Amino acid sequence: MANLKDLRTRIVSIGNTMKITSAMKMVSAAKLKKAQDAIQSMRPYSEKLTEILQNVSSSLSPDENPFAQKREVKKVLLVLLTSNRGLCGPFNSSIIKAAYARMAELKGVDVEIMTIGKKANDLLKKTGKVVENESAIWNSLKFENTDVIAEKLMLGFANKQWDHIEIIYNQFRNAAVQVVQKEQYLPIVLPEATSANSGDYLYEPSKEHIIKELIPISLRTQLFKACIDSNASEHGARMTAMHKATDNANEMKDALSLEYNKARQAAITNEILEIVSGANALEG
Repeated sequence: MANLKDLRTRIVSIGNTMKITSAMKMVSAAKLKKAQDAIQSMRPYSEKLTEILQNVSSSLSPDENPFAQKREVKKVLLVLLTSNRGLCGPFNSSIIKAAYARMAELKGVDVEIMTIGKKANDLLKKTGKVVENESAIWNSLKFENTDVIAEKLMLGFANKQWDHIEIIYNQFRNAAVQVVQKEQYLPIVLPEATSANSGDYLYEPSKEHIIKELIPISLRTQLFKACIDSNASEHGARMTAMHKATDNANEMKDALSLEYNKARQAAITNEILEIVSGANALEG
């Protein structure tokens, strides 16, 4: 059994850890509310814009829409969204596992990786496949910052630097649930021809304007939506992880307090026995 001093030290240490995890939980909860409001207001706009983009793109020929061109896949870019910091449960590891699984599926294809988050960069740079790291956007998550990355992706696809681009990120469901999504970014996924999306379209102001303006805007919005989805997921995962850590620390503290009280009682009992034995010896 550990001595009383060691038990007291461990109890104090666990109490300090509880204060930290509890504070981190409250900070993440405050940030989660703002991030959750952002993704909930963004999703309907992004989904409708993507739907319009797909329907318009299906009526254009591949020569007219360079972002819908399907060609032989020789080079693939995986865009991985993770966090810059840890202590958020399986949030980062799930993305890394999904990336390795996807690379295993793409055998025989040249795969490159763009990381948006230090954790993915730190864990995957040893593979030699990381060509770019854009972790700085998490310091200020704005559309203007993700827009620069979207431009690089569109330019790289148009210049045939990559034949296929996918985004892997955590989609926010609620504070306790984040689902890994593998989303095709380029070429644009065209819907199957149905009566709802077939037929002729009238373009206003012009078809050229749609190609030059609407399609790039939709692709920029798609990337920004993935980023704020990942941001909300990170805060939800960290809040849940810190909540569990606080509960576990509390259970450990209670167990150590019980052990401390038992040891203290045993020490008091031994002292009483020694005193009684000494008194009996003097009388005897």
